Amino acid sequence: MSNTQLHRDEQQGGVLTDPVRHPASAAAPVRTKRAFVLILLTLFAPGSAQIVAGDRRLGRRALRVTLAAWVLIVLMLVLVATNRTLLIGIVTNPVSSLILILLLVALAVGWAILFVNTLRLIRPVLLEPRVRPAVGVALVLAMVLSSGSLGYAAYLLNIGRNAIGSIFNATGPAIEPSEGRYNFLMMGGDAGADRTGRRPDSLSVISVDAETGKTAIISIPRNLQNAQFSEDSPMRQIYPDGYDCGNECLINAINTEVTNEHQDLYPGVADPGAQATLEAVSGSLGIKVQAYVLVDMEGFSKLIDAMGGIRIKAGGWVPMSGLMVDEANGIHGMPEGWIPAGEQHLDGHHALWYGRSREFVDDYSRIQRQQCVQQAMLKQLDPATLLSKFQDIAEAGTKVVDSNISASQLGSFVDLAVKAKGQDVARLTIGPPDFNASFSTVPDFGIIHDKVRQLLGSQASPTAGALDDTMVEPLARQAASGGQPMAAGPLTGVPLTQPAPAPSDFTPVTTTPDGQPITAELLNEFKRNGDEQSIRELVATNGQCAPL
Repeated sequence: MSNTQLHRDEQQGGVLTDPVRHPASAAAPVRTKRAFVLILLTLFAPGSAQIVAGDRRLGRRALRVTLAAWVLIVLMLVLVATNRTLLIGIVTNPVSSLILILLLVALAVGWAILFVNTLRLIRPVLLEPRVRPAVGVALVLAMVLSSGSLGYAAYLLNIGRNAIGSIFNATGPAIEPSEGRYNFLMMGGDAGADRTGRRPDSLSVISVDAETGKTAIISIPRNLQNAQFSEDSPMRQIYPDGYDCGNECLINAINTEVTNEHQDLYPGVADPGAQATLEAVSGSLGIKVQAYVLVDMEGFSKLIDAMGGIRIKAGGWVPMSGLMVDEANGIHGMPEGWIPAGEQHLDGHHALWYGRSREFVDDYSRIQRQQCVQQAMLKQLDPATLLSKFQDIAEAGTKVVDSNISASQLGSFVDLAVKAKGQDVARLTIGPPDFNASFSTVPDFGIIHDKVRQLLGSQASPTAGALDDTMVEPLARQAASGGQPMAAGPLTGVPLTQPAPAPSDFTPVTTTPDGQPITAELLNEFKRNGDEQSIRELVATNGQCAPL
């Protein structure tokens, strides 16, 4: 035999005895170890199992795709560190997000195909019978962990993409910060059989510093009179001195009036009523509000349910009011239920009532509770909850009735929300506790502008004191008439010489003055006896609230 033939035979013998590519000649423990190694190779380096034990051409192609995927992951990590706005913009953009979804689906399918091919390379018939189930389970788990995760990521991204398309405008002009801040008007619409049009029951401006994410919430009472339209508002043609047509001209009536009577002043505007309300809030506060979001309150309820509820400390009992029986005097029938004072975990239905109820108290107590609910949602929506309940949260988010925010700018706003997360939130109410109870009827807009500038200016100062996210900022505000600090609790407007305590320092009122426990039965008994004054005294502190 020639040396060449001998060398060929030796090569062939070495190949045939290679336990990785030819496991038939290997011992049973080696075949078992080989099976698990091939599964791990496919899981951590897709294509490498084919390189060492199967179709090398398929393996090389898969490894190239794997390398490209790792390069993309590294680039994403770099963007997280250097340009998070761009990365979020890519994920939220309709076109790029669709491409990303298709890419994830393709990778998931390709990875699954590699696992099927790996199973063929393992050749389960060569394994011991007692080992086969373990190998099968390991392969399925690895496939779920890899392909399943990519497929689920594509599914979540598609849900988010559809939600964005439903909530926000596909196109629109970019919103620029005004004096370094983004100002968003949040309107809570509570449409129902006893409602006229789309009058927003809740008006608040969320003002966010474009650089730092520091946030302030400015609440405007729905009964604010003589609201001032911004200088560029078409409504100034009709109301040059403010919305002053009488007692019916409350700020929350602007939406309905413009929708019904003055749409011609807003050609090409999707929602003239919402736009006019935004302009009235801008002029009244002395700031430029760039965008609005009108939220249906039922959608608000579903969103809280999707989050798993919210946790608060309630200062007093809150009624879930029955039907109105005497509209002239604001008297309702028997309450449908009560939300007790103290620490509470509220589902969407009860949180909605907690924020909307105003029986036995005034609108300003309700505003304080609404602010508290907003802050509880911001504080308690953690990443784990968002990921685990993403579909429910996204579907609830589509209950937003209207918004003029463009989807193309969501990247910068989501990044802004990330900056704001966990930071202190300052609050101001155009009414008690920051102004006296009659201020909304005869408001002094010069004072309002000063207070708003003071609030936002304190956030811009690097030496401003850190505030708890449940504190009114600042704690000692000047009263409308005196320039002295004013109480955060009483509605009298009497100037004080000392700052009021932070709202989070309150003690929930759970007993009557004589020490008797307050219960739903006790309150209902007062109601049945027509003794509403006793109820008012016992629930007077229900505007006090702090998120937990």
